[in-house]
Amino acid sequence: MTTPTHVVSAGADLFADAVAEQAVAVTRVDWRPPMPGTEADLAVVAADPLRRDANQRALAAMLGVTAHLVDVAPASELLGLEPGQFLHAGPPIAWERASGPLRGALMGGAALEGLVEDPEDAVALFEKGSDVSLEPCHHRGTVGPMAGVVTPSMWMFVLEDLATGARTHCSLNEGLGKVLRYGAYGPEVLTRLRWMREVLGPLLQRAVRSTVDSTGPVDVTGILTQMLQMGDEAHNRNRAGTLMLLRDLAPAMVASGADASDVAESLRFIGGNDHFFLNLAMPACKLALDAARGIDGSTMVVAMARNGTDFGIQVAGTGDEWFTGPAQLADGLFLGDYGPDDANPDIGDSAITETAGIGGFAMATAPAIVRLVGGSVPDALATTRRMHEITLGENPRWTVPVLEFQGVPSGIDVTRVCRTGILPQINTGMAGRQAGVGQVGAGLVTPPAEIFPKALASLAERSRSRR
Repeated sequence: MTTPTHVVSAGADLFADAVAEQAVAVTRVDWRPPMPGTEADLAVVAADPLRRDANQRALAAMLGVTAHLVDVAPASELLGLEPGQFLHAGPPIAWERASGPLRGALMGGAALEGLVEDPEDAVALFEKGSDVSLEPCHHRGTVGPMAGVVTPSMWMFVLEDLATGARTHCSLNEGLGKVLRYGAYGPEVLTRLRWMREVLGPLLQRAVRSTVDSTGPVDVTGILTQMLQMGDEAHNRNRAGTLMLLRDLAPAMVASGADASDVAESLRFIGGNDHFFLNLAMPACKLALDAARGIDGSTMVVAMARNGTDFGIQVAGTGDEWFTGPAQLADGLFLGDYGPDDANPDIGDSAITETAGIGGFAMATAPAIVRLVGGSVPDALATTRRMHEITLGENPRWTVPVLEFQGVPSGIDVTRVCRTGILPQINTGMAGRQAGVGQVGAGLVTPPAEIFPKALASLAERSRSRR
C-alpha cells in the first residue's frame, strides 16, 4: 500500500490530527453541512440558469452606484408624510407587537407633531389606531437608525445617484444616549428635536443647496471610501466621516447668512456627534442596494432590517417580500449599571451598512470598534475574512488596509449562507427594553438563522415556476 503524501481533511480535526502524527501533510478544510432542510432548495437554485448572470448583474449594479448629498428638507415634502403617518425601522409591524423602544419613539414622535401634549397620552392614540398609521421606512425609499421613527416635520438628508436620478433619504442624527431613536421621549429629547427642526434642518438645507450650486454635491460614497482608510467602519464608528462632512459643509454654513449663534451651535452639535455621518452612510448603502432590486434569479440580499421584534431580509430576486424571524439580543458592552436584562432585541435599519459590505463586514478596517462593541482585534480581522465566505464578491472602492487593501466583502448570497451556516455579522447599538430608557449599550449580533432558508424556499419556488 502506498503511503499518501498529502491529505485533505474536512470536518472534525480528529482524523486530521491522526494523519498529521504520521508525518503526512494535511490541508484542513473548514467545511460545514448546509442548514437543515435546505438541501433540495439549494439544488434547485444552484441549477437555475438565471442565477449566475443575475448575481453578476446585481453585484455590478450595487457597486456601480455613487451617492451624493443633494438636499435637506422635511419629510412632509420629500415623502408626502401627513399628520398621523409614521415611518419606522424594519419590516412591517403593528402597535400591538411593537417593542419598547419603538413604542417610545412613536410616543415621542406623536408629541413632536402636536398630536398629544404628553408622550404618555400617545399610547391611547396608537391603541385606537384610527388616526395614525405605521409603515416601514424602506417602503418609502428611506432608512432609519434604531427605532427609525420619521414624522412629517422631521428634516431628511436626500442622497442621489447622479447617473440615474435614483434617491434615498434618512433623518438627521440626534447623537447617542437618551435620544428618540433609542426610544427616549423626555423633555430634553423633544427640545433637541424641535431645535433640529427649527434651526439645524433649515441651516443644513441652505448649506447643502449652496454647496451643490458652487462646487457640486458632497460625494458621500467618496467620503465612505476615505473613512474606511481612517479607522471607521461606517456603522458604529463614524468619526472621520463626520469630520469630513463638516469640512465640506462648514464654509457654506458660515456663509449662509444665518444667525452666528445658530451656526456656532450647529457646528458644535455636528462636531461633537461622532455618529452624525451614520445617517448619510445608511441611505448611501440603500441607494446602492436598491439598484439591485428586481433582478429575477438573483440570490443577493438587498436589505436587512429590524423593528425590535422581527428581523427581516429582502432579496434581489424576490421583489418586496420580507422574510422574517425573531430579532436577537446583541452580545456586547453595557453603559453604566445596565445589563443584558435591560436590553431590547436588535432594532434598526442600520444593518443596511452590513448588507452593503461595511459595518460589521468591515471590522478589520476599524479594529478600535471592539472597544465599543466587545471582542478583540483578532476577532475583528477574522470577522471580515469570514464574511467573504458568504458574499458574491468584494468592493474595489471600499478596501481594508490591514488585509492588503482587499475590498470589503459585498453582496450577501442567500445560497452561501444556507450552504455554510455562516450568518452575517452586525455591529449594533442596544436600546433599553422599556420605552423611554434610551441607549443601554452596544454589541454584536446576527440575524435569526431561519430567515435565510425561508428566502431560499421562495427563490426555489420561483425557479421551479419558470421551468
